[in-house]
Amino acid sequence: MDEAALHDLAQTLGPSRCHVVRLDVSNAQDWSAPLEDFWQAAGQRLDVLFNNAGIAITDAFEEVPAARHHRVIDINIKGVLNGCHAALPWLKQTRGARVINMCSASALYGQPMLATYSATKAAVRSLTESLDIEWQRHGIRVVDVLPLFVNTAMVTNEVSKMKTVQALGVRLSADDVARTVWRLAQRAPDRLPVHSTVGWQTRLFYQLGKWSPDALNRIVTARMAGY
Repeated sequence: MDEAALHDLAQTLGPSRCHVVRLDVSNAQDWSAPLEDFWQAAGQRLDVLFNNAGIAITDAFEEVPAARHHRVIDINIKGVLNGCHAALPWLKQTRGARVINMCSASALYGQPMLATYSATKAAVRSLTESLDIEWQRHGIRVVDVLPLFVNTAMVTNEVSKMKTVQALGVRLSADDVARTVWRLAQRAPDRLPVHSTVGWQTRLFYQLGKWSPDALNRIVTARMAGY
């Protein structure tokens, strides 16, 4: 999304610590060359695939053109699927490799005004669970990260108008998420949880969601969203 900033970062970190390529995650054919380039630049290793690309829409479902809903699906679901599918041959050749998928607390219960985004993150959560079991035979772990609202451009520009955001606040930074991802990237594969929450609010909702009946989860979600 911000290629200039990536090139600035590459200059700061140096070529041995940062490798920048262009990639449209929603295009399956776009993945092959960047993965090959990274494989060679990293000394023929792919220890971690971090599926981080995502966009959101925060409007009444029916007021958004279908094409915009499709774009969210293309990036948030197809992008993750494409990454996992294309990276598997390289991951299989790296001992202790893992996939870290960027999920969201909105996957815990569908959020009004974020219907399509919530649906995509629920799909990411399910895909993570499925592949983590399926890829045991390859020695690859697949896990995800579930934050609540994070102080990024997506939240500031798109999500901040939601009443749920105003009720809960934006208490997480990109660094909070990065620390969780870095921990998952370094920890021994057999010690990785499938789902990692970020921040006390997300941990609370995650636990409540596991033990509360759906009817109560629905009421809480609706009340926070102003419905």
